[in-house]
Amino acid sequence: MERRGQRADEFGGSCLSEITRTLPALESLQTTFEPQFSPGFRQRSPLPGDPGTSNMMSKLNQLTSMVSSLEEKVKTVLMEGAAVKHRRSLIPPIIFEVKVDSLGISQKTHLKVDVETGKLVIKKAKDGPDEKFYTSKKILQLIKSQKFPNKLTISLETEKEKILRKEYIFADTKKREGFCQLLQQMKNKHSDQLEPDMLSIFTGTWNMGDAPPPKEITSWFLCKGQGKTRDETTDYIEHDIYVIGTQEDPLNEKEWVDILLRSLNEITNAEYKLITIQTLWNIRIVILAKQEHAHRISHICTNSVKTGIANTLGNKGAVGASFMFNGTSFGFINSHLTSGSEKKLRRKQNYFNILRFLVLGDKKLSPFNISHRFTHLFWLGDLNYRVQLPNSEAENIVHKIKLQQHQELLAYDQLNMERKESQVFLHFNEEEITFPPTYRFERGTRERYCYTKQKTTGIKYNLPSWCDRVLWKSYPQMHIVCQSYGCTEDITTSDHSPVFATFQVGVTSQFVSKNNPGDSDVPGYIELLYCKATLHTKSHTKFYIEFHSSCLENMVKSSEAEDQEGDNGTLIVKFGALPKLTPIISDLEYLLDQHLLICIKSSDTDESYGEGCIALRMEDPQQQQFTFFTPLTHHGEETGHFQGEICLHASSGKQREKLYDFVKIEKDETVAQKQQVKAQCSQQWDQSSRSVKGLADKIARVRGAPLCTPETFSSNDHNMAAQALGNQVKQSPPNTPQAYKGNEQRSKPGSPVMGRGDIPITPPPRSSVPSQKILTSNNARGAPNIRQQDSIRSPAQPDIPEMVDNPLYGPVNSASHQPPVQSRPLKPPEPATRTTPAIRQRSMTCSSSDKKPPTPDKTAAKYVAPGSVNRPENVPSLIKPRPPIPAKLMGGRDAQHT
Repeated sequence: MERRGQRADEFGGSCLSEITRTLPALESLQTTFEPQFSPGFRQRSPLPGDPGTSNMMSKLNQLTSMVSSLEEKVKTVLMEGAAVKHRRSLIPPIIFEVKVDSLGISQKTHLKVDVETGKLVIKKAKDGPDEKFYTSKKILQLIKSQKFPNKLTISLETEKEKILRKEYIFADTKKREGFCQLLQQMKNKHSDQLEPDMLSIFTGTWNMGDAPPPKEITSWFLCKGQGKTRDETTDYIEHDIYVIGTQEDPLNEKEWVDILLRSLNEITNAEYKLITIQTLWNIRIVILAKQEHAHRISHICTNSVKTGIANTLGNKGAVGASFMFNGTSFGFINSHLTSGSEKKLRRKQNYFNILRFLVLGDKKLSPFNISHRFTHLFWLGDLNYRVQLPNSEAENIVHKIKLQQHQELLAYDQLNMERKESQVFLHFNEEEITFPPTYRFERGTRERYCYTKQKTTGIKYNLPSWCDRVLWKSYPQMHIVCQSYGCTEDITTSDHSPVFATFQVGVTSQFVSKNNPGDSDVPGYIELLYCKATLHTKSHTKFYIEFHSSCLENMVKSSEAEDQEGDNGTLIVKFGALPKLTPIISDLEYLLDQHLLICIKSSDTDESYGEGCIALRMEDPQQQQFTFFTPLTHHGEETGHFQGEICLHASSGKQREKLYDFVKIEKDETVAQKQQVKAQCSQQWDQSSRSVKGLADKIARVRGAPLCTPETFSSNDHNMAAQALGNQVKQSPPNTPQAYKGNEQRSKPGSPVMGRGDIPITPPPRSSVPSQKILTSNNARGAPNIRQQDSIRSPAQPDIPEMVDNPLYGPVNSASHQPPVQSRPLKPPEPATRTTPAIRQRSMTCSSSDKKPPTPDKTAAKYVAPGSVNRPENVPSLIKPRPPIPAKLMGGRDAQHT
């Protein structure tokens, strides 16, 4: 504040000196040419041949330049001064240099955005005169190019009510984004709407390391640092809501809130109000909002969950807050999960405890956890997920960070790996990470990572990792855009760097119908048709559906499902006539902003088998009947999906244009063509796979074996069926992308995969295994989509290998049995640090090279398992070679015979 006061005094003195210089010239001009000028400085026709005319023109030019300079300095004082409060912020005119194609020739031009006057000015020279300008109402839409990140198309309305499209090329993507944000701010400021339909939200997380913050933390709120940062032209745009989450915070609540308000007062001109604050030990969340939004925020709720030792200590856990902004619900969670690279399973347990026991939002939505209760949910904090690499790779990791090779390290990020396998944060989103790891720095600098720590038990390694994250989840068809995601560089009091993320979020205002009261006497309703649910369960109980929504007066319960059928642990429940849902307001514009929450329950125990959300708005708002598909989850795990059709019966009136629809993304034609080719290839692949399976069933009937299922459909069956079809499956259709090639061999579950971080177990070679027969069986593997149903049912489990690929007996696709060579420059984790019990290691008595296992006797070779099918011995292709029995098992069996 003191610095801003000094700057205001300096500008005031400068303005005073300019006025002192201008007054003598003004008095001289008025005295000499009183007959020629009116008090309004409008020139009358001077006498011809008057010798004072030239002198008058020079003084007039001098006066004009002085007044212009004075005006600019006064504007600067008003924008940066702190004397005037309770007023809207002033944004100075900002000029962007762009290129435009004219008759195939690229020419430079300048776009001047004046937010305060609501004008977009086009001129050739930066300091030249204004050539054309368009008011905010004449600017119809901004269209971003998907193929060229710095290209923008502006749709303008001319004087003759014609639409003009102009294409401009900006210097980079950040300049284009800054231009779009300024134009959106201009449209919002000069809009006739009384209530906003779009908000700007700042979210930040910082592990303070039990140390007080420095005096200056404004770079955090200005999104200055590394990563996806905002352009400097948007520094004057203030956020509507600030959400700050801290961990290991040593300050009390009042001290921290005072620091936050003082920092925002230094960089903004708006007045902010504390909405709520929640603290659990040293974990804290603070929500600040503009004073002008205070009357729009209601239903404030806070809660906390402890996940420390025995779930009773609050050193680890989460704090949350929620509220309603007009008709939109918001939820915010700040969590501090268990630390340690080896405690990934414990962090997963922390996540599920928070998801289940953190109580926020509407109490009527008790069947749903917090992931379904809010229109927009933000989860931030020190999640403590690490880079899963061995400690010996510490120097290599630091070297790659200096080279900004972040993507190679992010492939080993535990959170990315867990989310890829649908273990945690199901259906959450995270912006691409382009900033270095935020932990563990040496305090006082950001040049060195301190990845070793001396403890009583020895040296502990904390490899540089992205521990501090921001994720979000929104209802379908809701507008939300992450505009920045990065970390600061100048706040060094902690071993963590503060992380920021800003969002542009769509909200629904209090609805007021524009239709006449007598336009529609019949109340509208919502009709659901041809609905069915696919559940991953073997239970054959009866099911019903509960419908929850803010547009319904009460919860609506359906009747029991009429028909259901199950196969392989998947139950398909078909619902007949569902009840018609009567909304509280039968207006189409109102219904298009609403959502339906569904909960499928058992009729016997009223237990939920899955919850989901259905949007009543599609990409085409004019389409009142459309199909829907929504995944079902329960306690954070996917349990199936629900699909059908929705028909909206409501009075259609004038559709109000949303401010967030002002900016669109133009879909590139090549991207659309690739998606179409991808869909065609997958469809042809499914048809050919079904044909192969049909022929395999016929072959199985001839052999007297059971029909083919994804579990029993072997590689030999696939080969025989493929030969009958003329190798249609082995040969991919033309123009098939690389990811859809049918004859591409899959990587085995034990093979090293980028980001998995596991080392395949390499047993000693066994000379008694016949390599040729096994190689023939291995090369005849089925198509990649043969096990598609298994992957859908349990995505977290790896594919179960065949007997010949069992790690107990060693790899069989190579005669030398050497371990696979790592193609990555980074080594995967050491076997000692593995925590996933995917492959259970068993002791082997034949691990030594000098002892050979005993040769199995003939009785063991001729042993037939109970229930197996006897096949003729003259068909060698149908018999899989059985590996020899380990010596340990042989000794036990000999003892039994004895």
